Amino acid sequence: MSPFLLTRTLPEDATDAALRADVLHGLTHTPKTLPPKWFYDAHGSELFEQITELPEYYPTRAEREILIDRAGEIAAATGARTLVELGSGSSDKTRHLLDAFTDLALYVPVDVSESALTQAGHALIEERPGLDVHALIADFTGAMTLPETPGPRLLAFLGGTIGNLLPAERATFFAGLRALLSPGDALLLGTDLVKDEQVLVRAYDDAAGVTAAFNKNVLTVVDRELGADFDAGAFDHVALWDADNEWIEMRLRSRTDQTVKIPALDLAVDFTAGEELRTEISAKFRKEGVRSELAAAGLELAHWWTDREGRFALSLSVVR
Repeated sequence: MSPFLLTRTLPEDATDAALRADVLHGLTHTPKTLPPKWFYDAHGSELFEQITELPEYYPTRAEREILIDRAGEIAAATGARTLVELGSGSSDKTRHLLDAFTDLALYVPVDVSESALTQAGHALIEERPGLDVHALIADFTGAMTLPETPGPRLLAFLGGTIGNLLPAERATFFAGLRALLSPGDALLLGTDLVKDEQVLVRAYDDAAGVTAAFNKNVLTVVDRELGADFDAGAFDHVALWDADNEWIEMRLRSRTDQTVKIPALDLAVDFTAGEELRTEISAKFRKEGVRSELAAAGLELAHWWTDREGRFALSLSVVR
């Protein structure tokens, strides 16, 4: 086997088809919505990297702290020979795990971005000549098949991305993950925790306006890919805390009455002044809630680690 192997499990036109479907459904729905995955074109990914370095945005630093402090314990608890990572991106934080697994035979990063997978994969095998990387171009929010790999396997889903799914979507997602795993395998899950409202809102509405630019980038993506005429300047960035659902919502609020045309869908979308388009939810969690959701999917919470300030958690669940 070559040290780096890339397998495409998505059709070449899958991204375009998914964008069309999401925009058509979301902008004809009440209230209007767009999924957060469309933030992440090349520019959006650059903006998000900037967000992770902002003083207000704690999740990346907090999760990295846990990985640095606990990677050895995670390795010892799982004995994994294969590490599978969903939404791997640059695989930056994953390096702390890779360094801790002395018997790891294979790393399987999973992402929709071929360029991100290729860049990260080649960098990793150059840094770690003994590591094999089998990258998968796949959408982990849909049906997914993993390659045959040495066990036991550790499936990692980091960054708190699980919070972007609604509760019913999380239940379906966890059930799908359980179906991929065998007895002795484990799931390492990153979850942002419930905390003071002001801390949470500031993390999604920074003083420098980077998150606002990131939020509006979804409109730029729709303009470029579907020929739409969104004017990002005609929308304001909004971040608010929903205490009942315990999640942050990011929205774009129309400044005026306006009509946006999307020629690729033969669609015209009316916005009234003050109308909001939801672009993201980011659920925050409590330990017992995480335990319950995992248990419903047949996963047993075995370890729970937080950063020293108790802002973020990594949980390790096992398949019996």
